[in-house]
Amino acid sequence: MTPTQEELRLLLTMTQIPKIGDVLAKNLISYCGSAEAVFKESLKGLMKIPGVGEQAARNIREADFSWAESELLFIEKNNILVSAYYHASYPHRLKPFDDSPFLLYYKGKDVLDYPRTVGIVGTRTPTEYGRLTCEKIMESLAIYKPLIISGLAYGIDGVAHKKSLQMGIPTVGILGHGLDTVYPALHRSLAEKMLAGGGGLLTEFPSGTRPDKENFPMRNRIIAALSDVVIVVESRKKGGSIITAEMANDYNKDVFAVPGRLHDEFSEGCNNLIKQNKAHLIESADDIGYIMRWEEMDARKIIQTSLFVELDDTEKEVVSLLRQEKELTIDQITYRLLKQPSEVSSLLVNLEFKGVVRALPGKKYVLF
Repeated sequence: MTPTQEELRLLLTMTQIPKIGDVLAKNLISYCGSAEAVFKESLKGLMKIPGVGEQAARNIREADFSWAESELLFIEKNNILVSAYYHASYPHRLKPFDDSPFLLYYKGKDVLDYPRTVGIVGTRTPTEYGRLTCEKIMESLAIYKPLIISGLAYGIDGVAHKKSLQMGIPTVGILGHGLDTVYPALHRSLAEKMLAGGGGLLTEFPSGTRPDKENFPMRNRIIAALSDVVIVVESRKKGGSIITAEMANDYNKDVFAVPGRLHDEFSEGCNNLIKQNKAHLIESADDIGYIMRWEEMDARKIIQTSLFVELDDTEKEVVSLLRQEKELTIDQITYRLLKQPSEVSSLLVNLEFKGVVRALPGKKYVLF
C-alpha cells in the first residue's frame, strides 16, 4: 500500500523530534499501531511505552509539522520514494536489523530487492593495481547479474559505479547526505548516469543534510546490510571500508578482500581482514560464485528449465506452485492439486528423483 501524504507528513515529523531515534521511532509505531496514533496518544500513554521518558513524550506532544510540509514539497518535486521500515517498498534485506533506518529516501528504479547484491568498497586513493583489480573482478561478476552497491565516494566507489555503467549492470549509491545534493560534487554527472542506467540513490537523510563526517559510518551500515557480499578493494588499516567489512560480519554477510603486498599501506586493511578470518581472499568472481554457491544455483536453474519441458502437466503444476509459494507441505500440495495423497506422494518422489524438488523436515517441499 502506498503511504498517504498525511502519513508521510507524520513519519517525517517523527524523524525530527529530539530524543526519538530509529529504534524508539519503530517502538512507538509498534506500540501505538500507526504514526497517526503516536501523535494522538496522551502524554501518560506515551510515557508507558518502553524507552519513552517524560521529555521525549513532551517533544512528541509539542511536535512542529512545518518542516515536514516543506520536505514533502521537495519529495514530490523530485519523484523521491519515502519508505518507512514497515512499508512494502522498504528493502527486505534491511528489515531484520534493529539498527536499520526508520525512514529511507530513494530516487531511481526499483532495484533495491534485486536477487543478488554485491557491495564494493575501498580506499578513496587507490593505486593502479587497486583500480585494475576492481574492474577485473567486476568483469567476472557479470555472469551472476548482480546489483552493485557502493558509496559514490572518490576512489574505489567511483570505479565500481563507473564500471557497472560500462557493463550495463545497475548500481546504487548509498549517500551520507540528503538527495538535494551529490557529494563529492565531481560525481554529480556519475549520479545522473546511474539513475539513467537503471540504478538509484539511497539515503536515510532528508534534504538539507550536509555530508558531515559522522554520517558516513551510518551510510556504511546500509551498504553492509543491503549487500549479500561485500568486497573490499584496497584499504588502509583503519577507515570506512574496514568499518563496512566489520558491520557486514556482524550482519552475517560474506566479506571478500583483495590481497596486496606485505607492508603496503593500501593493502594493510585487506590483508588484516584475511589474516583474522574476517574475509575470504578474492582473486576473481569465481571465488564468490564458489563460496556463495551461485554457480551451483545457476546450474540447477538451467537443469530445471531443461527438465521442465520433459515433465508431464501435473508435475509442471507442482513446479509452478513451488515457484510461487517457495515452500509447501505435502498436504498443501494435495489440496491445491485436488489429488489423492498417495498420488501426490508418488508424484513428489518422482520429482525428487529427477532433481527438481527436495524434501525438508515437516513434510515440506521446495524446488531444488
